[in-house]
Amino acid sequence: MAPGHWQIIKHEQTSKVEGVTSTFSVGEVPDQVIKTAVRAANLIGNGLYGVDLKQVGGQCYVIEINDNPNIDAGNEDAVLNGALYREVMGVFFKRIQERKKGVSV
Repeated sequence: MAPGHWQIIKHEQTSKVEGVTSTFSVGEVPDQVIKTAVRAANLIGNGLYGVDLKQVGGQCYVIEINDNPNIDAGNEDAVLNGALYREVMGVFFKRIQERKKGVSV
């Protein structure tokens, strides 16, 4: 979160203040965080969603679910780099191929 603000970016009249972004590999993230994010996204459907979480102590809270998420260069891709984009596009490609075959995904 931006310092002293409830969002990641605090927009001011002449500038913007961004909070610190930390990127982790899936293996570094606590199981509770992964389970909470997947459970929240699955409530919407089978797509590409951004799930914003806040972990306080032992509790994990859903802040929002984005159906049009950002994948920002230097943030979300900081661990996997270009492999992240290949993975996302690979999932889309697989789903398109399966639809062509009449397989529901």
